[in-house]
Amino acid sequence: MYDVIILGAGPAGISAGLYAKRAGANVLILYHGISNLEKASKIDNYYGFENGIDGEMLYKAGIKQAKNLSINVCEEEVIDISKPEQNFIVETANNQYLTKTVIIATGNKKLRPNIDGVLEFEGKGISYCAICDGFFYRNKDIAIIGNSTFAINEAKILKNVANKVTILTNGEPISSSSEFEVINKKIKSIHGETKVNSVEFVDGSSININGIFIALGEAGSVDFAKKLGIMLSGDNITVDEKMKTNIDGIYACGNATGGLLQVSKAVYEGSIAGLSAVEYINNK
Repeated sequence: MYDVIILGAGPAGISAGLYAKRAGANVLILYHGISNLEKASKIDNYYGFENGIDGEMLYKAGIKQAKNLSINVCEEEVIDISKPEQNFIVETANNQYLTKTVIIATGNKKLRPNIDGVLEFEGKGISYCAICDGFFYRNKDIAIIGNSTFAINEAKILKNVANKVTILTNGEPISSSSEFEVINKKIKSIHGETKVNSVEFVDGSSININGIFIALGEAGSVDFAKKLGIMLSGDNITVDEKMKTNIDGIYACGNATGGLLQVSKAVYEGSIAGLSAVEYINNK
């Protein structure tokens, strides 16, 4: 049982972990993949670095700092969060963890494939949340666009309501074995009249379907928010001044909350989220 599980090891997640740990909490930080900070060649506007600092260097320094404080920092892909009773279960590709609170600091990385028809049919047969919209496709034939563990997990959710679920990798290799039919062909376009009814591939072939779920890369802040019923403002998680969401015990910080997408904001919000999570536990 952890007091706080933090999703994301960027400036927001690490700051949340540092403050929660120093306040006496048992903390686990989970992260996976490449952070946006790692991609930045130089950070010039962050306090304390007169000549700027390489983004990757700053990112790795934060993780090392957390580990030096004896925080558990694990590179695992989080695929689901649930609350069956009083506590939360955070599920990764290989493990399940129990925690009293969750801090979402995964940034905002809603991925949209560059395929003709995607924008046209969003909300008209194209969805980004299996648990939110799966009910509308009872006994229908649907497809998942994606090739990761996240995509396979979304397919598992949908198989309970759909007639058939097919995974379309859009030319990419599937990341792990799957119980579903997998089509590896490159997608050319998505077609329909008022709603999606088919997918055409580059080789000229096509399949008839009633709906498409986009599940590229890994689950991000918006994906978790929709599954848990967390309020959103557009693609950003809505929080109060203590970084609390509308769900007791769940906090969000950094790019996940929108606004100024800067390291300074992420550090500030992370520190508030960490302290607020500990305050919640103590009061409870």
